Amino acid sequence: MTATPTRPARKLSMKARYSALTRDLDWEPSYVSSEEMFPYTSFEGIKIHDWSKWEDPFRLTVDAYYKYQAEKDKRLYAVLDGFAQSQGHLSLSQASYLNAMKIFLGGVTPLEYQAHRNFAFLSRHFNGPGPRFAALCQSQDEIRHAQTEIHTLSNYNKYYSGMHSFLKQHDRVWYMSVPKSYFDDALSAGPFEFLIAIGFSFEYLLTNLLFVPFMSGASFNGDLPTMTFGFSAQSDESRHMTLGLEAIKFLLEQDEDNVPIVQEWVDKWFWRGYRVAAIVAQMLDYMLPKPVMSWKEAFELYFEKQMLEGLFPDLEYYGIKPPRHVQQAIDEKEALSHFVYWVFYNFSFAANFTTSIPSKEHQAWLAENYPDTFVDYFQKPRWDKAQRIVDNGGRFFFMGLPQLCQVCQIPMTFPEPGDLNTICQRTSDYNGEHFNMCSDGCKWIFDREPEKYVQAWLPVHQIYQGNCGGPTVPDVLAWYGMQEGDGGEIAGSRDEVNWAAWHGTPAAKEA
Repeated sequence: MTATPTRPARKLSMKARYSALTRDLDWEPSYVSSEEMFPYTSFEGIKIHDWSKWEDPFRLTVDAYYKYQAEKDKRLYAVLDGFAQSQGHLSLSQASYLNAMKIFLGGVTPLEYQAHRNFAFLSRHFNGPGPRFAALCQSQDEIRHAQTEIHTLSNYNKYYSGMHSFLKQHDRVWYMSVPKSYFDDALSAGPFEFLIAIGFSFEYLLTNLLFVPFMSGASFNGDLPTMTFGFSAQSDESRHMTLGLEAIKFLLEQDEDNVPIVQEWVDKWFWRGYRVAAIVAQMLDYMLPKPVMSWKEAFELYFEKQMLEGLFPDLEYYGIKPPRHVQQAIDEKEALSHFVYWVFYNFSFAANFTTSIPSKEHQAWLAENYPDTFVDYFQKPRWDKAQRIVDNGGRFFFMGLPQLCQVCQIPMTFPEPGDLNTICQRTSDYNGEHFNMCSDGCKWIFDREPEKYVQAWLPVHQIYQGNCGGPTVPDVLAWYGMQEGDGGEIAGSRDEVNWAAWHGTPAAKEA
């Protein structure tokens, strides 16, 4: 009797194989209800009918993911080791370049760790296996970024001031409350709002404007480790942005009632992310001794072209409009960095970085890139006056405490729409108290959730209440963890003096 030949098993497609390796591990709870097992995905009003409709743009298994990341780490740490052994820090364009990296270390790295923790939380609490696995991978990405950023910049801490207490300063220093409050806001939101805050605002808006142009600036200023880290992380960020877009589309496709909720989150988190990006703006325009791309140019390329002309036409199909207040952000691109750096110049005595009047060459670059605003509004009335004070033997700092915006927590510095000579201020009253905001965008956010923002930890208020070490400036700086040489003026600073000695050049006299 002739045996019937067996047909070979049909090879699974890549999508089916990925589903078998990930989705088939899911199960329906038997001795608890689904609501008890996943209690966090219903209170925001979002309606999910079919979790299996989640599509993973990058179909990675855990095994493939870790092998891929390990290869990137090998290349990164080889660069870090070679840079350290060759005293590569001496090849930077100037010691002042590291002022930007001090802000990056204290302002961004702790946020990466917080994102790791909350994505790990979501990887347990999302109902569907697709978003759970996506959250798990992003959780691992974020802790890897925190670790590699710390390792990348730790070499500079041996030689330069201002990097020694970045975790303490992230929680305490006045300007760090801007990025910290952003993440406090996101972490205290629900799981779907957190996805929009991070996947849309933080990844699409902040990451593009920080990682791509700024890492090119790091390369141009001789910072090989930061450039290598940045491009090592960029492939992760591309995946995060794609996952953020998938999250938005998934929510919109599940139920039409989700559309107005997502629209409000897009409106809110665009403005919150944009206000944090104001710090990035001054880093690009003022803190790179060899500037590469202006904030205006980066904003036009990575926001106006890629998001407004690329992303939002796709989302229009689902009923999503461009963010509320987007035109004000476009109008501010001509002046944003100048206003923020002026604040930093006035208050760097109480920060972990140094500032100085831009050189004539740097001012010429700024005038070329901002012909409509820099010369008339900033170079002549502000920097020329500051230069006259320095030439007469002084260097002023603003020794008072500024008024802060209740939402973004940036000092009141932004102009009225269409009027660069007038500071914008908006107010709201809630439960008999008066609150101040820096813009129409921040006021709209406050009025939408006043009970959330009245609880904001505002550094200026805390100092006045005696919760920051004591009533005097030295008390507050000691509470911050500041050490001699961390902040103030660049000229005559410890970093500038050391840099001159290492390179055999005369140091500038202290202003």
